[in-house]
Amino acid sequence: MPKVPAFDELFHHSQESAVHLEMRDGYMRSDPAFIDWTAGKELDPAERWSDWLDTVQKATSRGVVVRRARIVSEPVSDYIRFEHSVTEGLNIDAGEEVGWLSRRQATSLALPGNDFWVFDRRIALINHFDGDGDSLEHEYTDDPQLVSFLSGAFESVWEKVVPHAEYRLA
Repeated sequence: MPKVPAFDELFHHSQESAVHLEMRDGYMRSDPAFIDWTAGKELDPAERWSDWLDTVQKATSRGVVVRRARIVSEPVSDYIRFEHSVTEGLNIDAGEEVGWLSRRQATSLALPGNDFWVFDRRIALINHFDGDGDSLEHEYTDDPQLVSFLSGAFESVWEKVVPHAEYRLA
């Protein structure tokens, strides 16, 4: 496999699409932003995540469609409440389309065991986490069969999601 660029370079080189499927009910609970949110502190996504906003805005301004689907258990975890609370100012303001899907609605879907990104339906970044949701490593692949499977899994979820503006926390 050819050398794969860093994550921000994957966005920089994307020409058409970047899709992300999230399937965990909690990530990095040691994240200072999550800790601040649980303590009731006001979060300013533009201040906390300016690099993310800049990366995604540059991609979407070039016409790259960025979509994020989140499969969640309901009632939702505190971490999902946190994600939901920052989605408007972080993901939506960056130019992402975000959809939510109850895990119950995903039962009939063939899904991979890990979260992932797919860029331009040609390269994938597979995210591996420990049991507490902390990132362990990223696996890059341009294997056409695997990328096709991941792309298809994302699309099957995307057909069922509720857009962020309409999703109400259970």
